[in-house]
Amino acid sequence: MSTSTTTAAPAAAAPPNVGARKNGKNWHGTKKAFRPTAGLTSYAKRQEVRKQTDAVKELEREMKAEAEAERKARIQRIKDRREAKEEKLRYEKMAEKMHHKRVERLKRREKRNKLLHS
Repeated sequence: MSTSTTTAAPAAAAPPNVGARKNGKNWHGTKKAFRPTAGLTSYAKRQEVRKQTDAVKELEREMKAEAEAERKARIQRIKDRREAKEEKLRYEKMAEKMHHKRVERLKRREKRNKLLHS
């Protein structure tokens, strides 16, 4: 008796056999009924989804702006370092030709001019 009840349960779980297609294109999947209102969502749901996507886009924009600022700061540091190196080299060449006190005086004067014109 117990064997007949166990065989009945798997048979009910299996999908019903549809048979061969009428047009003979067995490689195509079976079509479902056309339901034009199946994909529609309410206005409130659409607004909620739009709000979430806007928040994500804003966060992406902020992250990109932060990364760009970081990149520009790194580039500026490199430029400043190169400029300082060139200036130091120029002063060293000047110190070879003239007295170190005069070089110091020129440094101070150029620094004042740089501050005035920046």
